Order: sequence, then structure tokens, then C-alpha cells
Amino acid sequence: MNQALNKTIQKPLILVTNDDGVTSKGILSLVNVAKEFGTVIVIAPDKPQSGMGHAITISHPLRLSPVDLFESVETYSCSGTPVDCVKLGVYEVLHQKPDLILSGINHGENTSTNVLYSGTMSAAVEGAMENIPSIGFSLKDFNPEADFSASQIVARKIIKKVLAEGLPDHTCLNVNIPKVRPEELKGIKWCKQAEAFWDDRFDKRFDQFGRPYYWLTGDFECTTDDIESDLYAMKNGFASIVPTQFDLTNYKALALLKKWKL
Repeated sequence: MNQALNKTIQKPLILVTNDDGVTSKGILSLVNVAKEFGTVIVIAPDKPQSGMGHAITISHPLRLSPVDLFESVETYSCSGTPVDCVKLGVYEVLHQKPDLILSGINHGENTSTNVLYSGTMSAAVEGAMENIPSIGFSLKDFNPEADFSASQIVARKIIKKVLAEGLPDHTCLNVNIPKVRPEELKGIKWCKQAEAFWDDRFDKRFDQFGRPYYWLTGDFECTTDDIESDLYAMKNGFASIVPTQFDLTNYKALALLKKWKL
């Protein structure tokens, strides 16, 4: 980040990334909202990185290239993962922690256990690990030309509140928006993560040499109909917010297992 820009920053400094790639419509929609609230720096993958989870690049070099994609916004294309983008942003581009990290808007929802696979949310979780207020936004629409107008309304409300109030330490927000028109959105609900899992299947095919290859497929199935869950909110026309942490300790199990004699 150049020194002249650094000296002129008075508004909040906002780092924006995603996992669909720096040229996706979703990140453009998020940048346009973020610009209303502060000075925006974009660092995003040079290609789609969906399903990368919290992967980092350690076996080959990372490359950053300045690109001119968003008007008046300093933007870099990164050869790595969403988490790489956050790390490079904090330590090599900004040389400081931003006031806010935004990830998305993802093409496709990241409700329930999908958060474990999501590159979008892993960028937000990385921010939480650095104790930077971070938000991941996802829209339930895989269409590259999806309508992000309802998502922008949700993002605007949540960004404004987080900048004003902050977040608890080491916490990020997982925000999911249903595929609805703005006038159809019923509101925004605080939720917990639904109990839902992929029923994995593999589509086995053969190449021209007769060698097998596989496409992962399957159905996402909810095991409960909890009215406080993110999936329930989404099915009923609400955007969901799940406060998310990186501490995976099962504290109830820990208390029980401490009674074992080993």
C-alpha cells in the first residue's frame, strides 16, 4: 500500500476478498457497498477457489498483481487461496490490521456445515484469528449473473452496525441471503448453525483412455427443523447471521471425558 494513500486514510480501512475470483459479480457488488463506509483495498484470488476451506499455499510461490477493475479502489489479483489473500493483505500490502475484513458476496450459500468447506468463510475466520472484525456474505444463487440487490441491502445494514459496535473477540459473522428480490426479503435473523450434512456421492466416468475419474456430487440434508437455525431462516425468506468462531473444542465432551481414567 503506497504511503500517500496511507496518510490520507481517515475513514475505516476495509479489506475485501472472496473465493469466486477477483472478477466475479459478487465481489463487485460487495465493493460497491463497502466504498460507502471507508477506504477499500481488494485482494482476491485470480481464479475461483470455492471449496478450498482454510487452505494456505506453502509448496509454491504466491504472486500479487495490481489490476484495474474497480473505480478508485486499489486492487490486487492473488495466485493463492482466500486465506492467502487475507494474510498477504495484512502483512504485505497494508502492513497493518484493517478495521474490517469483508469476504464475498459468494455465489452459493454457506449455511450449516458448509462453513467448514467454504473459502469465503475461511477468509473471514482468518480475520477473526487476527482479532479483526470480519464478515462473510453468501447468496443462495450459483448463477454468475445473480441479482445481488437484496444481498447489498443486507450487507449495508450489517457493515454499518459492525463498524459502529464492533464484534466480540475472535468472532466473525457468517451471513447468508436467500434468493429473493429486495421487496421479498422478510428481514435478518440471528441464528445458530443448522445440523445438516452432505450425503456424498461420486459420479464415476471414464476418459478417452478408459481411465476412471470422479465428480463429487450429493444432496445436502438437514437432520432437524430447528426454528433458530440458519437453514430455517433461509427457507422462510430471512437472511441469517451466525456468529462464528475457530475454537472447535467440544466443551461438553471435554468435561465428560476428563472423568476417564487414562
